[in-house]
Amino acid sequence: MGRDAVMPSMTLVNVDGNCLPRIGSLSSTIAATNDLDAIRAWLARFANKQTTFDSYRKEAERLLLWSLVQLGKPLSSLTHEDCLRYQRFVADPQPAATWIANAGEGGGRKHPRGDARWRPFHGPLSPASIRQAMVILNVLFSWLVQAGYLAGNPLALSRQRTPKAAPRITRYLEPGLWQEVKDFIASMPQETARDRAHYHRVRWLFTLLYLGGLRIAEVGGNTMGQFFVRRDADGTMRWWLTVHGKGDRERLVPATRELMTELSRYRQHLGMTALPSPNETTPLVLPIGSTAGSTTQADRTKTEGPSHRPLTRAALHTIVKDVFAGAAGRLRERGEAFAARADLLGQASAHWLRHSAGSHMADNQVDLRLVRDNLGHASLTTTSLYLHVDDDRRHHETDEKHRINW
Repeated sequence: MGRDAVMPSMTLVNVDGNCLPRIGSLSSTIAATNDLDAIRAWLARFANKQTTFDSYRKEAERLLLWSLVQLGKPLSSLTHEDCLRYQRFVADPQPAATWIANAGEGGGRKHPRGDARWRPFHGPLSPASIRQAMVILNVLFSWLVQAGYLAGNPLALSRQRTPKAAPRITRYLEPGLWQEVKDFIASMPQETARDRAHYHRVRWLFTLLYLGGLRIAEVGGNTMGQFFVRRDADGTMRWWLTVHGKGDRERLVPATRELMTELSRYRQHLGMTALPSPNETTPLVLPIGSTAGSTTQADRTKTEGPSHRPLTRAALHTIVKDVFAGAAGRLRERGEAFAARADLLGQASAHWLRHSAGSHMADNQVDLRLVRDNLGHASLTTTSLYLHVDDDRRHHETDEKHRINW
């Protein structure tokens, strides 16, 4: 969906907030005269940051719809008490059939906005997600006040620092559960050309997410031309992947021997050269199309050309969720003793693979500073000034200790 489509079409009364008391046009520094235009003006600031834009739009949209449907009032008339009520609502959006996609099936699946099954939520929000949502909405309200559109920020009174629990990564796959996922992928059908195309794409995508530790948005936002090879201090040729990631930061991810082997396998299945060329614009993961598995020169040119758009984050998310659901289903078939593990696997998402990569590297004694650099974390920022780790050592330890073992 294009970025100009900030909100779904709505014909409900007073959705724009035109009748609300605000500071007034003389004090406003934006042209907006209604809530929708004001939110669009706010979102326009993030037009060049797709992930931030999508996240901020989602939270603004949810609050706008809730305000209108549940309270019958525009967003710009919300009070402090309304915002506290919304905070409780997102922990359990009810009625579920109205607010949660696939509510009768436990939620979790995303649908295109034009689909009749589309809903603002995919399930109850976790405490961490609620905090993040309120932070984003506070940014929205603060900006609208600063712009002169609102007289006050209804969330301003809520800014109280609460003690934080010790950080703990819980959304990851322990090695046994990760092996179940790999076994499921290995068992995927390969009878037809489309089956084979799907298998090779899934295998490469999971390799990239796990060995590379990439975020789902990074898979869609980078290309095969960002792989490059260079000679290290010992004369060894090593491959790397330049990743443009969160916060416009760039990092170098070690492209281990396993990762390059899987890249070559995927490319050769598509009829492409085993290794990418510099500045190649081929997306890291391609849609399944007429060129998949082809060996003709015409198709190779078409596949490697700029006409192939990358898969969207939603499409990549669906592929990953379907694999986790399939692996969970196989576990359930073994009996009640496996139900809890199957339920955990059914909750997993693409980001769990990134957490799993970091956890498994740490378990295998990879230096935490190397893990930080591989994943592009902003943590350890103070000590990183004094504990710089050279790229050659980082590549060597990652290659030796972080493996997928297909």
